[in-house]
Amino acid sequence: MPDTAAAPVILGNAPGSFPHRVLAERHPAIIRQVREALPYGPGQHRALDELLESCTDGVIEPLPEDADDLGRWRGWGLDEYAGRSWFDVPWLWSESYFYRRLLEAVGFFTPGPWQGVDPFRPSKRAELDAPGTDEELAALDALQDRPEPERARALLHGSLWGNRADLGFRLSAAGAGTARPVPALVADDSGTLWSLLPPSATATLVLVADNAGRELVPDLLLIAHLLEAGRIGRAVLHVKPYPYYVSDATTADVADALRRLTAAPGAAAGYGRVLWSAMADGRLALRAHPFYCAPLPYADQPGDLRAEFAEAALTVVKGDLNYRRLVGDRLWPPTTSFRDATAHFPGPVAALRTLKSDVITGLTAATEAALVAAEGQRWRTGGTHALIQVSPGP
Repeated sequence: MPDTAAAPVILGNAPGSFPHRVLAERHPAIIRQVREALPYGPGQHRALDELLESCTDGVIEPLPEDADDLGRWRGWGLDEYAGRSWFDVPWLWSESYFYRRLLEAVGFFTPGPWQGVDPFRPSKRAELDAPGTDEELAALDALQDRPEPERARALLHGSLWGNRADLGFRLSAAGAGTARPVPALVADDSGTLWSLLPPSATATLVLVADNAGRELVPDLLLIAHLLEAGRIGRAVLHVKPYPYYVSDATTADVADALRRLTAAPGAAAGYGRVLWSAMADGRLALRAHPFYCAPLPYADQPGDLRAEFAEAALTVVKGDLNYRRLVGDRLWPPTTSFRDATAHFPGPVAALRTLKSDVITGLTAATEAALVAAEGQRWRTGGTHALIQVSPGP
């Protein structure tokens, strides 16, 4: 890892900063959204009100003593951070714990009628069922007669820019403009990415998903193409073990997306059938590891995940949160080497990410200067720029 002395851990206690706005504005908005999304009873409403008060004007409260994951959270720093302001602890930790407490408030973990009910499901389904999804799927028909490399490139960029469908991000962003004096793609290692995926009947691709809905669909389309084109023999799609960060993908969201594909007309249905068949015969598998809902960087990944990543021909991590966890949630100088920041990773790794937070590595000095000259620091968080970065591994 590069020297962290010049890269402080990101906190949320600087008024006007992006992390401060997330904690002060986005989290209360999410609580209000969840409150109205499903017909919760008085108990859930009281718990949500208490969480709203806690995360805006109060302090971090411990989990109930009978919580199944209390021991894990204590190992992740709960005893150290309980009683402190949400704004004064590492932002990655604070965000993760907010979603854990939100699920506690709506009864997700508690035996009863609301156990296991995703509070974000109405938003996810609305996103998946939106007319825009039909338009995106219909566009696949025009790709079918194109050369395989061109189809692969188009589907890679679909997976990359699909991250703009992030529902949590939309709560505090009015939308992204398109006219920019600097390229939208601020780093592009796609050539290296494809070099790591030559045709192979035995290679395994790991894709760590980010959001459900209209982002997960292009992720699945990319996997389907790689399988069908013989670039890989197997794919493992890693999802969250429970609802997280509003729109993050779970197993149920994968099932919804596959049903959406197979029910669509044209080429989309063909991709859906490829994926459905691959699930049935094991060429596509799902993984939902507890680590994906932990407030930890990938440098602290457990041994079983490390072994899986080490064996993959390539691991693709999607989205902003995965990027923050991959390089470390720090204010790195933007020219910090991506390869150095990911030297802890046990195998080849690629990041596909639209920029929605302050963390960034791997830019050239010229690119950083052009971005700052054109946009100040807004380019870091607006979702109007993206990157494809690859480290070929140890």
